[in-house]
Amino acid sequence: QVQLVESGGGLVQAGGSLRLSCAASGRSIGDYAMAWFRQAPGKEREFVSAALSGGSTSYADFVNGRFTISRDNARNTVSLQMNNLKPEDTAVYYCAASPGFGGSSRYGYHHWGQGTQVTVSS
Repeated sequence: QVQLVESGGGLVQAGGSLRLSCAASGRSIGDYAMAWFRQAPGKEREFVSAALSGGSTSYADFVNGRFTISRDNARNTVSLQMNNLKPEDTAVYYCAASPGFGGSSRYGYHHWGQGTQVTVSS
């Protein structure tokens, strides 16, 4: 079983940056697909970015080059660097892990963190 704990959320002005971190415990994430999702009030949880065990990465279209996902298997952590934040990026951001491919659907992930709030003011 993998336990995930996110950190790094907060309040930032539009155009600012935040770096989210996800610390995993219980098992090594080396063989897991790791991802970030987000959920705004009244909306469905949506895919943000993923980093597969082999190193390839993917992003949602709305990221548009503003976010970068990275993983450090030795430290069992995954990070999401978010630049040029917009008010519409306001959401709770969740870290997720899958022993398989994962993909961009929330149903592909078996393990979730508790989330960290990101608020972007205009």
